[in-house]
Amino acid sequence: MTDATLPRCARLPLAIDLAALLQALQKVPAQAWQSHFNTGYYEGEWSGVALVSTEDAPVPLAPGQGKALCLGWWLDEAAWQAVLAPFRATLRAARLLRLGPGARIHEHRDPDLGRPGGPLRLHVPLLSPRGVEFLVDGLQVPMRPGECWFIDLSRPHRVSNPGPGERIHLVLDCLPDGWLLALIEQGRAQTPALQPGRAGQAFDAFRQCVAQSPELAARLQALSDPRDFVAEAVALGARIGLDFSDAEVHSAMRQGKQAWSDQWRV
Repeated sequence: MTDATLPRCARLPLAIDLAALLQALQKVPAQAWQSHFNTGYYEGEWSGVALVSTEDAPVPLAPGQGKALCLGWWLDEAAWQAVLAPFRATLRAARLLRLGPGARIHEHRDPDLGRPGGPLRLHVPLLSPRGVEFLVDGLQVPMRPGECWFIDLSRPHRVSNPGPGERIHLVLDCLPDGWLLALIEQGRAQTPALQPGRAGQAFDAFRQCVAQSPELAARLQALSDPRDFVAEAVALGARIGLDFSDAEVHSAMRQGKQAWSDQWRV
């Protein structure tokens, strides 16, 4: 496998000492957490602590192209040393990212992760309430604490944490060497099939309702502006008890389903 044929995601066959990492997490000073720099990407609390950054990163949580630098506050903690050791040769960034209860990260892409030879992003969930949704292409990535996942975040993705409790992941950016690519290929074969998130299921049900209801179809046919169409679809869904966001409608359009919206619009 090359980095040009990467899967949407893969659960890597790596052993993670979750208990040791959770103990180390408790030692991170409260003042070390900094608000994420992409302020337009999220609602609520999204913050992080950098373990490894690059010398040219504008802020420690931001990506860069230069030499990787270890930030010394964690070097005496064996748990962080152990979890990062397998990736040391190609590691370019490592940070803890915390999404507070009730917070969400809006749908976006990370184009720097999609370049040939560019870094690959790995997630190691440490704390994750049951209701957390991490959606890629509208599909739920079923990450559990103590696992390590590769995720192709050059694709559209978003995250929500309804709580209770905070979601904290250790997030790594690594260059695609042969060892890591082979590990991703091995993990791909063991990764369960992804399913739509809760909102995606509701949106699919709404599409079926529109196909069967001339009244709903007529409401959407009257809208020529895509923004009005999306807003009306969300509002109509809510009125019949199907709660989904505008991201679900946009995602469906991006996934080759533009014909579905076009057939209801003038």
